[in-house]
Amino acid sequence: MSAQMSMANSEQRTDMTAVLAVALTVVGWASAFPAIRAGLAAFGPLELGALRFAIAAVPAAIFLAIKRPALPKLNELWRFGVGGAIFVALYTAMLNIGETTVSAGAAAFIINVSPIFTAIMAMFLLGERFPALAWVGTFVSFAGIGVIAMGEGNGLTFNTGALLILGSALCSSVNTIVQKPLFKNHHPLTVSAWNMVLGALCLSPFLPQSLVEAAHASSAGLGAVIYLGIVPSFISYAAWATALSRLPAARASNFLYLVSPMAVLIGFFWLGEVPSTLGIVGGVLALGGVIVVNMKR
Repeated sequence: MSAQMSMANSEQRTDMTAVLAVALTVVGWASAFPAIRAGLAAFGPLELGALRFAIAAVPAAIFLAIKRPALPKLNELWRFGVGGAIFVALYTAMLNIGETTVSAGAAAFIINVSPIFTAIMAMFLLGERFPALAWVGTFVSFAGIGVIAMGEGNGLTFNTGALLILGSALCSSVNTIVQKPLFKNHHPLTVSAWNMVLGALCLSPFLPQSLVEAAHASSAGLGAVIYLGIVPSFISYAAWATALSRLPAARASNFLYLVSPMAVLIGFFWLGEVPSTLGIVGGVLALGGVIVVNMKR
């Protein structure tokens, strides 16, 4: 009996850790949208990404220096490389450049193709089960994001910026699949820290120009890039790695549908942007879809 109670308590702690990690990821990444808008007013898109992750890489490098985790095995090096080059550098570059020409609502709609990409790849590459009810919930959430995009009033224009944002969604999905096996041998915070450091190195060619721009940036622009480096990057990437280490890849990714409704809520309190009726309906659909995916799991 005591062994069963101990196992139940352990599972409850795991569930609470996963829930907290998902919440930190959703709130942090949702808040990145208004912060990126503010940052792009003072920095170029690549320079903003370079300075953002240079800031995030400092505490990440300190963490690695203090903890001194086991180094990756030779057959794991490419997985860590994907995290830095694809999940951080390429994802950030594509998203920042895309957002210079694509509205926030349309960007949110496009980026939320990622959980569908992830679910399909997880089934074929990781052997994960994604039952019919979960697919129903996925498409309900996806429809909700589409309604939010329609509520922006600018429509969905499929231009170069949209293609870049679609590419960033694919980067996120590929990384989720590639790095999922790393959590068998490495702590999620270690994986996330390496992502920050390697990603910052990949973006470092744009760092000198970002420092020049920082010297002339407004306090709002500087505050935005510092916030991006600490909360949506260092904290939320670590939270995402934790969630991914404790949940199936497809199920964890489905929670990302909550980013857009949360972004609408944050925009209301931060920027005073009042959501439209369609935005509210879309948010409810996105939340409902996530609930359906997680029923009886």
